[in-house]
Amino acid sequence: MPQITTNDPISSDRGTRLNNYNHFSVQPICGALGAEISDIDLTNIEEESCLREIHDALMEYQVIAFRDQRLAPQQLVDIGRHFGDLNINPFVEGLEEAPEVMPIRSEENHEKQFTGLWHSDLSWHKNPSLGSLLYAVDVPVSGGDTLFANMYLALSTLSSGLQEMLRGLDAVHCLDRFNADLPRHEDLAPDGAIHPVVRIHPVTRKEILFVNEYFTTRFDNMTESESAPLLKYLFENSVRPDFTCRIKWQPGTLVFWDNRCTLHYATNDYPGQRRLMHRITINGDSPGRLL
Repeated sequence: MPQITTNDPISSDRGTRLNNYNHFSVQPICGALGAEISDIDLTNIEEESCLREIHDALMEYQVIAFRDQRLAPQQLVDIGRHFGDLNINPFVEGLEEAPEVMPIRSEENHEKQFTGLWHSDLSWHKNPSLGSLLYAVDVPVSGGDTLFANMYLALSTLSSGLQEMLRGLDAVHCLDRFNADLPRHEDLAPDGAIHPVVRIHPVTRKEILFVNEYFTTRFDNMTESESAPLLKYLFENSVRPDFTCRIKWQPGTLVFWDNRCTLHYATNDYPGQRRLMHRITINGDSPGRLL
């Protein structure tokens, strides 16, 4: 199975169409980020040039949505493996037939559906995720959308003075911030994973604000109380409406997003309805700074 090498630089400027795509059609969702991809069958993407174009679209738009796909769990795994090694979450059981696939399920009798705070998957890990793919199996009649935020813009629109200060800081990311009873595991650092607040994207070579309200607890060498005011400002500023896009799910929709430069949020607005999604997560590497 061919796997795409993701080290080739590509630009990622807002609002500029950078690439021509031969294997599918691309329709941007909004000015900040996101695109819908059509005229492609993801069960037939073995050709390296097609895989390269999917990767390039991800780098350009950060979030790409494929409609009208019919994907069994193993097919989802096969797609993900084209772009990197897959994570098996040590805290959430995967499907029996495909352990890499995490079922995200909300049932009709759940008072609070599967949702959460704005976050980047696995930022609590010493090597946070490269990206995630989420496939819609069963969705509510209405509601249950997912929002995404552009963390390039979250940084570049800050004042030059604040950017310069943030470049010198690290932050602590903890999975057990809201899950104190989690068992100890080698992937879960006892005191949290420490990452640069401003990381460099390994492909685009652009700087990104890398904090999120779910997992980032404090700045390194500071207390939570000392860190809270600035972190609160960064969290709120990062998800301004003009930095975001919204994906409305349909059965058969697959969304592929870059965890290095986006945050996402699942809405909790479909009480009494069922929602079943299949997710895989691609392993990444340790975040670095621009030298």
